Amino acid sequence: MLVLNAAEVRQALPMETAIEAMKQAFAALSDGRAEVPPRIHLPVRPHDGVSLVMPALVQDAQGDAMTVKVVSLFDGNPRRGLPRIQAAVLVLEADTGRPTALLEGATLTAIRTGAASGAATDLLARPDCKTAAIFGVGVQARTQLEAVCTVRSIETVWVYDPIASGVEAFFTVVAGQGPIPADVRPASTPQQAVAEADIICTATTSQVPVFAHADLKPGVHINAIGSYQPDVRDIPPETVVDALVVTDSRELALNEAGDLIQPIRNGLIDADHIHADLGELVLGRKPGRTDAEQITLFKSVGVAVQDAIAARAAVAQAERLKLGQRVNW
Repeated sequence: MLVLNAAEVRQALPMETAIEAMKQAFAALSDGRAEVPPRIHLPVRPHDGVSLVMPALVQDAQGDAMTVKVVSLFDGNPRRGLPRIQAAVLVLEADTGRPTALLEGATLTAIRTGAASGAATDLLARPDCKTAAIFGVGVQARTQLEAVCTVRSIETVWVYDPIASGVEAFFTVVAGQGPIPADVRPASTPQQAVAEADIICTATTSQVPVFAHADLKPGVHINAIGSYQPDVRDIPPETVVDALVVTDSRELALNEAGDLIQPIRNGLIDADHIHADLGELVLGRKPGRTDAEQITLFKSVGVAVQDAIAARAAVAQAERLKLGQRVNW
């Protein structure tokens, strides 16, 4: 069995590769070439956590991809000096069920989540986007920014988080790295962050909207990845109503995405307000943006098909680069 640690996963799954892998993943999902059972939620209430079990099988032109991911989110981990997200991805041989690889899953999750927003940005954002705004300063925020800057020539980035020290640390890590510009600025308010933003990414644990709809610039594209529970939202309902809404999975979003569920419950929209799944755009079955002033919104809750295709790409690259450890199983 091949074992890849976090650093090896990063090396084996560069963002440009990951974005193309996510397009393949969403296309397979929309084309009926993926089996994605409902993920299992295991509440761990005594420790303020939840563990999710996410299996997937994909059969496409590249071959079979089969994985099971266990991802845990424990809010108390930072107080213990541990990342909030812990995960592992087990790769299985589709025709035998034999385990063939084990990947550090928090890094893979961050990269593939960022890459999904990169794919959505590539398909929905205006070609002339120059300014981005990021809400949140965690690992997910970093890969969101890297992905956006991979598909658009971003010149200025505004970052907002209520904890100022986190913003300062974020600058140190991301400014000038790879495709990210050196011009990364702290926003003192959400309004300042979004006022000139062509692209917005929300990667927070907020349970309420993180910006005001009235502050948005016409033609903005938004990647919303922060909320994944029915009672949590970080996008204003007015924005959802006005936007062309694209999901990673319509079925999952209608069960888990508070950003959509709550406006539906309140009678502001219905399920048909969802324009398309991202895979339908990849396949050319639905159009994307139709004019320069249209607001577009990609709502992602995360789909196991992303893990399967990301892991397949990472393992193939790791084998070419001779990364990781081989252990007897």
